[in-house]
Parts: sequence; structure tokens; C-alpha cells
Amino acid sequence: MGKEPEETTEQLLHLVFGGELEELDGVEFKDVSNLDIVGIYPNYAAAYDAWEPKARQTIDIAEMRYFIVHLHRLLDPEKTS
Repeated sequence: MGKEPEETTEQLLHLVFGGELEELDGVEFKDVSNLDIVGIYPNYAAAYDAWEPKARQTIDIAEMRYFIVHLHRLLDPEKTS
């Protein structure tokens, strides 16, 4: 019997962070030194799992926003995934 091929999952780094915004419809932070860096994750699903509870914890603070940044796109902008 042949050996089954190993599953390979591509590492697509994502950063999760948040902070208080200057304006509700903007992305400029009131205090960059006070950003909440949640972490860096190996894929979008893991990043989302970290982002969701943080976003829910701050749902009553209108100016507070958490973001998921696709670091892999910044590290390798030529790549399409």
C-alpha cells in the first residue's frame, strides 16, 4: 500500500488588533500607543476566532474597533491568495 500524501496548509499570517477610533466611520486611532495587539495567527479562521470575542467585549463602546490585517499580503504582495 502506498503512503497517503500529507495535507499541507499554507501559512497565511493575520494580525488582530484594536483600539479607540477618532471617528466612527474612520480608521484613525485616538491613541496609537494604547492599541490592543491581540496577536498574530497562522490563518484567517484562527484570527477570526481571536477577533470575535474581543469585538463582542467592546460592542457597547461605539468608537472601539478590532481589525484583522492580512499580513501575508503585506509580506508578499505579488501573491494572489
